[in-house]
Amino acid sequence: MNDALRAALSDTGHTTESLAERVGVDPKTVARWLTEGRIPHPRHRFTAVEALGRDVGDIWPDTSRRRDPIWFRPWQEVEREAVSLRSYQSVVLPGLLQTEAYARAVLASGGVFPRGDVERHLAARLARQGILKRDDPPQFTAVVDEAVLRRPVGGRATMHEQLRALVAACAEPHVRLHVVPSTVGAYAGLNGPFVIASSHDHRVACYLDNQLQGQVVSEPDDIAAILAAWENVRGEALSHWQSVDLLTEVAETWT
Repeated sequence: MNDALRAALSDTGHTTESLAERVGVDPKTVARWLTEGRIPHPRHRFTAVEALGRDVGDIWPDTSRRRDPIWFRPWQEVEREAVSLRSYQSVVLPGLLQTEAYARAVLASGGVFPRGDVERHLAARLARQGILKRDDPPQFTAVVDEAVLRRPVGGRATMHEQLRALVAACAEPHVRLHVVPSTVGAYAGLNGPFVIASSHDHRVACYLDNQLQGQVVSEPDDIAAILAAWENVRGEALSHWQSVDLLTEVAETWT
């Protein structure tokens, strides 16, 4: 329950109905912000606090506690505002779909981060997943290489839990997952992972990852190249439901 929001409504004389009208959402949405503690989409969040005369950190303090690395913040803002996200991963599963155990195993691998930093990055990654649980989540389409499903990240129990969680996520109407089967030879995805974000005003940005930090690209030529790569990897992948069947099958091999 969001007591700070409830107090702000009382202090200003707003009701769930009047705030909903001001923000441009259904009153039931505001009620969920109150009773379920949900965090609104950024544009709704900022309109709400303006109407209430509060700071965002007063009503939704978790949004102002930055645990993500500085270099990642430009992409995180793009991600939050996106209406669609298209992700290709060849080595690990998409961060927005990782379980806590799987994400911890990925972040702890290789000794790249000190133990304390692992937990900080883990908290940031899990917090990001909230965008897929919003009232207006982006359409999320992911393509992964089959090898990702068969790599024992974190051990057998972690992989079983992770793949079962993927199957559950795929039941959501805004989540689609496609697997490039191991029988496919060379394809564009072998050149590395990427994410494509599209915004309400049809702008497109891409995120490229590496061992040290990610890069946000928005130049037209770069976008065109990534979109071409997306068409290639998506074309090589199984359908959504074929992929879910494969996920279910592989999950059982981890028991």
